Amino acid sequence: MKAFGLIACFITFVITANLADIRENYTLANNDADVANKLHDQLSKITKKDKAILIAYKGAVSTIKAKHAKGVKQKKTFFKNGVSLLEYAVEKAPNNIEIRCIRLGVQENSPKFLKYKTAVQKDKQFLLDNFKNIKSTAVRKFVKGYILQSKIFTTSEKQLF
Repeated sequence: MKAFGLIACFITFVITANLADIRENYTLANNDADVANKLHDQLSKITKKDKAILIAYKGAVSTIKAKHAKGVKQKKTFFKNGVSLLEYAVEKAPNNIEIRCIRLGVQENSPKFLKYKTAVQKDKQFLLDNFKNIKSTAVRKFVKGYILQSKIFTTSEKQLF
């Protein structure tokens, strides 16, 4: 029984440490194809059976890979797969502020012709309404960092953070 407890603690530690790395690299991946490729490879084994936050990051990274891809077909495939995973993660954990923040970021940065902007106002309001309830320092830092650099939030809204 003690061995099981130790294994469970180790797995939790690895996922938490891994999530911190994913969070950090995700913010860099948009402007660095090498980081995006590395992160995509790191998340390749994530399935819909995994934690919703990991599914959300996998989806978001796939949409970033679309930006760095060469051909139109490859761009479309990466983007569609990414959006599908991201929407699944939101369905699985609709009250997870980090997932909603990730989706908002993807929507904000996706080209208008892709028409992936339907939940922008809903996600923005969700972040504004729920930021004060974030318990994790790392998640709070991630969400605040996004809000402060985002063009979706007004100057007066940013001053709240």
